[in-house]
Amino acid sequence: MAFKCRICDKGPSAGNSISHSRRATRRRFLPNLQKIRVNLSGTVRRIYVCSRCIRSGKVKKAA
Repeated sequence: MAFKCRICDKGPSAGNSISHSRRATRRRFLPNLQKIRVNLSGTVRRIYVCSRCIRSGKVKKAA
């Protein structure tokens, strides 16, 4: 499984970790993924969805 949101396809992005002496090393910024129960086309499934999609209402939690 790729570390991606199943709704918006958001995945890890790269950047720099800056120390106090301003030395830069590479790091990854991971999305805030939650495994939730979702009603997809009539069936209830557990999928990984980012918190932004949950908050904005792009996906509806199954009861």
